[in-house]
Amino acid sequence: MNPESISHTGRHLLDRRNFLAENATSLGSVALASLLSGDRLLASNDTQTIIDPARPYASRPSHFPAKAKNVVVIFCAGAVSQLETWDYKPELIKWDDRPLPGGPSVTFQGPAGNLARPQYDFRQRGQTGKWVSEMIPHLAELTDEIAFVHSLTSKSNTHGPAENFLSTGFVLDGFPSLGSWVTYALGSESQDLPAYVAIPDPRGVPQNGSNNWGPGFLPAAFQGTTMSSKDPVRHLQAAGVSKDTDRVARSLLREMNARHLEANPGDSKLAARIASYELAARMQLSVPEIADFSTEPEHIMKMYGADDTKNPDKAAFAKNCILARRLIEKGVRFVQLFNGAYASGGKLNWDGHNALKEQYDVHAEILDQPAAALIRDLKQRGLLESTLVVWCTEFGRMPFFQQGAKGRDHNPDGFTCWMTGAGVKPGVSHGATDELGQKAIEDVHPLYHFNATILHLLGLDYHKLSFEHNGIQRRLTNVEGKIIREILA
Repeated sequence: MNPESISHTGRHLLDRRNFLAENATSLGSVALASLLSGDRLLASNDTQTIIDPARPYASRPSHFPAKAKNVVVIFCAGAVSQLETWDYKPELIKWDDRPLPGGPSVTFQGPAGNLARPQYDFRQRGQTGKWVSEMIPHLAELTDEIAFVHSLTSKSNTHGPAENFLSTGFVLDGFPSLGSWVTYALGSESQDLPAYVAIPDPRGVPQNGSNNWGPGFLPAAFQGTTMSSKDPVRHLQAAGVSKDTDRVARSLLREMNARHLEANPGDSKLAARIASYELAARMQLSVPEIADFSTEPEHIMKMYGADDTKNPDKAAFAKNCILARRLIEKGVRFVQLFNGAYASGGKLNWDGHNALKEQYDVHAEILDQPAAALIRDLKQRGLLESTLVVWCTEFGRMPFFQQGAKGRDHNPDGFTCWMTGAGVKPGVSHGATDELGQKAIEDVHPLYHFNATILHLLGLDYHKLSFEHNGIQRRLTNVEGKIIREILA
């Protein structure tokens, strides 16, 4: 080898004395790194959340100081029309019953008809003067407290995959829901109730059912627990067994489990199973208590509309909203409250293809007063300061009616969702669709951005919140994401 081709460092190491000295220093560095790593004092690129199998729901620190501790998501299944609710388009009134120049001849469900004006009147609200529909008068009164995002887009125009995309960040099945990601990262402040509760609509479950609250490839402990005012958690009490007998049996089982765990240290599956059974035992007391509406004052039931004897669906949804507030009061981390059920020609959800006005009259009556009361109630109890309330739907609606019908087809290219509460700037309208409300054109945000903003308000970095699955570091926002800072306080 030509000595001239060897670097200065190489020639330095060829000297035996220098080589031994460098090795001594290097070995010391390796030893120090090992000691620091063992004491968890060494910085790491590993973003995996450390879960104690014996305490999977224990509260865990966020990545940075959080604005919100808890979340309530009001999920309107069936795709609410932005044009009948939050996105006022006066040009659509001018173009009513005329064809859209250059518009599509065929959309998701068939031939497109003429443009159709909003089916409800709009008027200006609050100090901001924002135009909001008369369809939702109670929620409209809260406009000054809400941050609207009018320029959201989805990756699918089909309900099931679009629900997946909103709830999990992917159109395919098998990925963790937003609530599962949040409780996996943060645990819960309540040890007597599930960290994550999904409350189905009184009329049924949404189109994609449990995918909306499933854990995907995260540990099963982080799946949402379903319960509602009509259907509390099932199988909590053993049939034909008295409370005293059950308590004694649970005490014995706890002692036997503890002995077995001592004999098998490090058995994480056993520890996780014990934790699950112990939570179920605590829920035998906590769930009946939280589902007992007899303790609610009459004026609260009236404020929510839970006393409505003429509309049982509205009364049941109102009780679901009260249940959501009670869960937040008890420290439950994530509550997913559904309004609208499965595909039914628009009869049970917001899928208004054929008779939009007629069907929305029914759905708005169920949603409006209870949802507005939930926000007001959280605020008057001081809970809105630490709770993020999200209103969302899987996509929007077209500005024209379908040919031969009085309803609007699916539109994933521009729709509205909103937030209020902890960390949210009140009275903001961000982004815009075109003058007819068909396509987002200003500050366009795929739903990845909306979910990233929710995580940010909870003190979670959407880049760091990941889980390795099949050799890939998966995230709620996939490889995308952006925080919508314009709506943050």
